[in-house]
Amino acid sequence: MIELKNVNQKYGGTQILWDLDLNIKKGSRTCIMGRNGVGKTTLLKTIMGMLPISSGSLIINDKDCVKASVEARPELGIGYVPQGRHIFPQLTVEENLKISLNCKRQTSKTIPEHIYELFPVLKEMLHRRGGDLSGGQQQQLAIGRALVLNPNILILDEPNEGIQPNIVQLIRDVLLKLNKEHGMTIVLVEQKLPFARAVGQEFHLMEKGSVIASGPMAELTDELVGMYLAV
Repeated sequence: MIELKNVNQKYGGTQILWDLDLNIKKGSRTCIMGRNGVGKTTLLKTIMGMLPISSGSLIINDKDCVKASVEARPELGIGYVPQGRHIFPQLTVEENLKISLNCKRQTSKTIPEHIYELFPVLKEMLHRRGGDLSGGQQQQLAIGRALVLNPNILILDEPNEGIQPNIVQLIRDVLLKLNKEHGMTIVLVEQKLPFARAVGQEFHLMEKGSVIASGPMAELTDELVGMYLAV
């Protein structure tokens, strides 16, 4: 579903990703993990076309995407929830959600009802400005906006950053539901180990711009945590 081979990425004259290999299987729940500054967000932005690949290959849903524009990625069936949410604070909840309806992939011009079933608060606050929502509500809006595209891959960067525990639990339940009931592939950058273990089936540990360990989540040992995750 997503395959990167020997990917190198340079940013502002500095190389961030080094000969990175990554294979994310269809229908999986995958956590990309590592300390701050190892290249996790750069990896996601590279997959999304927001940063160019210097060399290597990127295949998404059987299509070569090295030269595909950032605007083309949603057409491949990818929904993206960036770190920091990046909703439009001056627009209403409804307007934020409707932005995704402009994507060519989305033939309907109506917000899917299942978005409100997953996140009831969005329907309650449909006409409230995004900037007036709490952090947890904004995160629900950011995820909902990505889901309007009806993606088969959902990529999330630190979705629990600064979020209250009850919303963290809600996000966990939603991701599991999307995967188990709808077959959606979940790709997650996550620092919080309990959440990663609860959601992820597989892990990929990054260090200095490369994936240095991968496997089933059950194989994420205390030794690996101590070496590559502990502060």
